[in-house]
Amino acid sequence: GGSHAVRKGSVVLTADEMISVPAHPTTVEDTTGAGDLYASGFLFGYTSGKDLETCAKLGGLAAAEVISHLGARPETNLAALAEKELGI
Repeated sequence: GGSHAVRKGSVVLTADEMISVPAHPTTVEDTTGAGDLYASGFLFGYTSGKDLETCAKLGGLAAAEVISHLGARPETNLAALAEKELGI
């Protein structure tokens, strides 16, 4: 174990393609909850019928929000943040 922070973003692999999405820029305060929030953002997009690139962007945005402050819960309305930052 040990802690780590993703600085380059994420990669989504399917049988047919590789989608690379850069990390959403933020200042890291606490990485607690980053993976959970990435998964929740990605899965929200996926279950909403978004393409895989958008799913990864949503995951990255949610993770970036939660690591920007102490604690594992978002301090910002993630739907409003996605609309503001990604136009979704």
